[in-house]
Amino acid sequence: MENRKMSNFVFGIIAIILGCSLFKKFDFINLTFEQPALAVVYIVVFIFSIYFLIKNSKNKSEK
Repeated sequence: MENRKMSNFVFGIIAIILGCSLFKKFDFINLTFEQPALAVVYIVVFIFSIYFLIKNSKNKSEK
């Protein structure tokens, strides 16, 4: 039980950091990223962390 709380915290921190960095790296005038290859890696890990947060919250609500 305690391990799930810790993983939720870690994935939450990862999602916040990557979300902020993606927002900062995005050029709203040209609608592009400064470094597209790095942005793809950030987006994949961001989606992965959000997926695990949602998955863990659904498991928690079912119990």
